[in-house]
Amino acid sequence: MLVFVSCSKGKSGDSGNPTLGDVSINAIVNTDSSGDVSFTASAANAIGYNFDFGDGTLQSVTDGKVTCKYAASGNYTVNVVASGTGGQSKSKSVTVTVGVKLNLVWSDEFNTPGAPDPTKWKYDIGTGSGGWGNNELEYYTSRPENASISNGTLKIIANKESYNGSAYTSARMLTQGLYSFKYGKIEVMAKLPAGIGTWPAIWMLGNNISTVSWPACGEMDIMEQNGNQKNTIYGTLHYPTQVNPYGDGATTNLPSASAAFHKYSAIWTPGSVKLLVDDVVFYTLTNTNTLPFNQNFFIILNVAMGGNFGGTIDPAFTTDKMEIDYVRVYQ
Repeated sequence: MLVFVSCSKGKSGDSGNPTLGDVSINAIVNTDSSGDVSFTASAANAIGYNFDFGDGTLQSVTDGKVTCKYAASGNYTVNVVASGTGGQSKSKSVTVTVGVKLNLVWSDEFNTPGAPDPTKWKYDIGTGSGGWGNNELEYYTSRPENASISNGTLKIIANKESYNGSAYTSARMLTQGLYSFKYGKIEVMAKLPAGIGTWPAIWMLGNNISTVSWPACGEMDIMEQNGNQKNTIYGTLHYPTQVNPYGDGATTNLPSASAAFHKYSAIWTPGSVKLLVDDVVFYTLTNTNTLPFNQNFFIILNVAMGGNFGGTIDPAFTTDKMEIDYVRVYQ
């Protein structure tokens, strides 16, 4: 008996699955500076497409058509993986240049003399637990002696004085409960104190700090000035899985930090957190959905005295200040 076997081959061979074709991508960048980019990916016999937009966001679609809204200007490498039957996959990458016009969504220009605007700022009061966790030596108040606006700038003033058991006073202002935001750009124009032992900071904390505590809430230190290194600016990010036990970040040299106003900024997107001085990036952290930097954060301005980062205070210190021209948030 003779047996005849007929074998019908599919395009991918003996598996019977049609062969997945090469991937092509077409990208159209919206010219209105909105950050919108429309992508169309195609591959013969594809059953789905996975997009990595290069900013930390991912999306899966079946028809290959999708629009991504980028939060900041830049060059983004977009990778598309097409899937076929039988576990087949092919990929293709394309780089897009996106220009995003950021709009001013919140600011304080500090143009009204007197006390800071109570609709925008609250105060931390007292010494906090263990000197706010850093062995700081000041007592934070809301008095005009420690925080006031004059001649178009906010002054956060540290004074040597005996007050409620502390040898120094200062102010720590924050927008918690009044204003917070997720993603965008924050700019603060400031002149820093020169006094040895002063520790000024411009920073942000995650809104959920009261429920998850620190560092699970995340912390963005846009600017810190060490008590004894007045020409060095520190930028640091804190989160549970940080590589460095003291936070991940970098420093940049700025000899005129205490003599002139400079712009301290953070550009924050789903894909990264960038820290800048005078529009120059000096540190970038890749943001992912496993980090706490994907929720609303509130703003903090303060000048501490001594402590873990402020160090030894000059015995001759009497008073000094951080002067802030404006705080602006763009999205």
